[in-house]
Parts: sequence; C-alpha cells; structure tokens
Amino acid sequence: MQKTLGLIVTVALMTLAGRMSTRAASETTAPYLAQGSMNVFRRFAVERPRMLEFYGEALGLAPMSGFNVGGEGGMSRFLIGTSQLKFTSAPRGKSYPSGSVRDVRGLRVWTFFFSDEQALASRLAQHGFGTPTFKSVGATRRALIADPDGQWVELVVVNGDAASARERIEVGITAGDLEKSRAFYRDFVGLEELPPVQDALLGVTKYPFRHGTTTVNVWAAAGENPTTLATNTGASGIQYVVNNVEAVNALAQSRQIPVEQPLADTLPGLRTVWLFDPDGVTNYFAQIIPRRGASN
Repeated sequence: MQKTLGLIVTVALMTLAGRMSTRAASETTAPYLAQGSMNVFRRFAVERPRMLEFYGEALGLAPMSGFNVGGEGGMSRFLIGTSQLKFTSAPRGKSYPSGSVRDVRGLRVWTFFFSDEQALASRLAQHGFGTPTFKSVGATRRALIADPDGQWVELVVVNGDAASARERIEVGITAGDLEKSRAFYRDFVGLEELPPVQDALLGVTKYPFRHGTTTVNVWAAAGENPTTLATNTGASGIQYVVNNVEAVNALAQSRQIPVEQPLADTLPGLRTVWLFDPDGVTNYFAQIIPRRGASN
C-alpha cells in the first residue's frame, strides 16, 4: 500500500512538473508589452553633430528632446510614429565592426520608409552624404547606404500617404544560428511571426517578427560556420516598454536567457532588465515606475 501511494505521488509530481514546464515554454513577454511599437538605440564613435545631421536633417526624422543618461553628450532622440530612436556615444576608444550585411553578426540594418525619393536623395546629397542608388524591388524603390559610423541603413520609398509610411521602422539582424534567433523573438519575446520575405537588395531571406509599427527581421549569416563571425555587440539594440518588468525577468530566468544587465532601477522612475538574444543583440525591457508623491 505504501509503495502504491508513493508511486501515485511520484507520478502526480512528474505530471505537475510536466504541465508547469509546458506552461513556462508557452509563455512570452507579449502580455507585458505596454507600447504599440518598439524603440531602438545605437551607440556611435563618430562626432555627434554628424550623426544627428544624418538622421535628422538628411533623413528628415523628427527630433525629440534629449536627456542626460550619464554618458558623454547624453542621449539624443528621434521619433517615428510611437517608436523612439535613441543615440548615445560609444565608450571612449570603442568602435564597432561593419562590413557586408551577412559577414558580421548582430543588429546590422535599420530600415526607414519614405514617400518622396527625389526629396530624400536631394537632402542626402545636400548634406554631403552622397546620392543613394535606388533599385526597384517589387512595388518599392530601395537603397542601402552607411551612416556616418559605418552602419547600414536601408531606405525604402513606397507609394501612398507619407504620414503612414513614416510611422514604420524595421531592424535587421544577421543571425549565426537562424532557428535559435527565430525562436527567441517568437517564443520568448512573443512577437508576431510573419511569412518569410525575399529581399533582393540585401540578398537575404528575411524572417519578420512584428509588434505594432516595428518589425524585427532576422536572416542567416554567411559562410559554413557563421557562429565564428565577428559580432557588433553593443552597437545597436532593441527596447521594449513593459508594464511588469519583474515578470519579464522571472520568465527570462526560467528560460536561462543570457543577462547583460540584471534587474535594477537604472534611472529615477525606470526599472529595467537587459538581455541578450542568441547573437548578443541587446533586448532590454523597461518599466516606468510611478514616483510616490511627497508626504504631507
């Protein structure tokens, strides 16, 4: 009788553990995403005025007020729809590898959408960034250029209303292990997986993952052993605004997601956890913590 009872308890515990494991595997950060898009950031080693001139005056992105985050020159920001582009100086003496899109792993390409090719090309030339060579790809016109820090920017000219076109942004990741990267953005972050897309300009098959007006595109790195390629870890990353960063942190721990910066109050009123995707791309989750009013 005692052995039978022990067997029943053991089976029950194994069943419960299996259910908990299955439930944990099906959970993602999606329920905690509080912004209808994602923000992206870039660290750069060149002079700040030249970077801001490229993204602001030449590309025509809408500037936002900057603020001090403790680094040299603080943070400069631009707004696209509800997405923020955040720029900070790289640590002194630090630079990030570039090269062909598929020859370096990490977050390699930012994609912006426009409605007037001629006006865009004119602004770039006027500010000394050259004239991009656009190619017809499907119903769009596309060009690939490097920003002043040598990182890639894809320009896409689409038909239709300018306002709706400018509210979108895409970021592209060159992955050493494509399936691991896809699983991270689908099964952990919980982004909406879209059908693969052939990008004739970049020469890759993109696997898109969308949240609102922001899309993360993942594609395979070049070569027979892509995990040995250099990475530009730290050059760019993705930020998610969440309503429960503690839950995100607990989920990351249960999945053994690599941590870049542990759960902490990083700024007054801001609590974050910084994680790495399989290629070392920063994915950081930030929750705005309401400040308590002063006591009477």
